Amino acid sequence: MLSLFLFELNFEEKIAFLELAHRIASVDDCLTPAKEILLEEYAAEMYIEEYKIQHMPMEEALSYFQSERSKHIALIELLRLIFSDGVYRPGERKSIQLIKEYFKFDPNEYNSFRDWITKIKELQEQGS
Repeated sequence: MLSLFLFELNFEEKIAFLELAHRIASVDDCLTPAKEILLEEYAAEMYIEEYKIQHMPMEEALSYFQSERSKHIALIELLRLIFSDGVYRPGERKSIQLIKEYFKFDPNEYNSFRDWITKIKELQEQGS
């Protein structure tokens, strides 16, 4: 399934997003097939399939997202990635906590995004 918003990111944000996505997908040494597929889809959708992951530090990657809109897009798509395999691991939880703090997200706003992504996943599973 294509993302809803990644096309809105500028080139630097796309690179930073892919770096974050790879970091979070492989946290806890658990890169699942569902996450690998989604990472490939993200790269293809953003037209950066040839990009080689540089293992950018998380704070550096987060610094590329300046607008509230791009921060929201990053969070939504990272939550989608995390929940793609149906397991919310401790390292993923810690990564999201760092992102929430770095972006200064309001807890209610975060909960709304998380609930929305969870509902979309449920609807996708029902349709399969």
